[in-house]
Amino acid sequence: MSEFDDFYREIILDHYKNPHNYGLLAAPDAQADGQNPLCGDEVTVSIRFGADGETIEEVGFEGRGCAISQAATSMLTDLVKGKTATEVAALPKEELLGEVGIPLTPVRLKCAILGLGVVKVALNRAKGTPLPEEWQGLDFG
Repeated sequence: MSEFDDFYREIILDHYKNPHNYGLLAAPDAQADGQNPLCGDEVTVSIRFGADGETIEEVGFEGRGCAISQAATSMLTDLVKGKTATEVAALPKEELLGEVGIPLTPVRLKCAILGLGVVKVALNRAKGTPLPEEWQGLDFG
């Protein structure tokens, strides 16, 4: 394992132990939850828009599960703040995976992008943003 991988593993552990934007928002403009049935990870995301009604001003999450799912969702909350609903709806999973920074197995990949799917579902419900085909028909609350 390289020093680079060690660095990213430390970042993941820090986000897992000290998640950013942890806690759901009171009176959110958008909210959804989802789970990964393969490993039991669960994430709920709440979003509040700014005065323009499009820009994500605040985002919070709660969840439980593996370090990858919770850390990646923490990283995601930092990534989406200040972006519009349309920008986030078009956000490729590769951008989030770049933040995670380490190679992931197919099962861990699903863990890492769970929060992104939940955010996209929340935005689809609240703003009618396009929902990528990979997220359609999945069990999101």
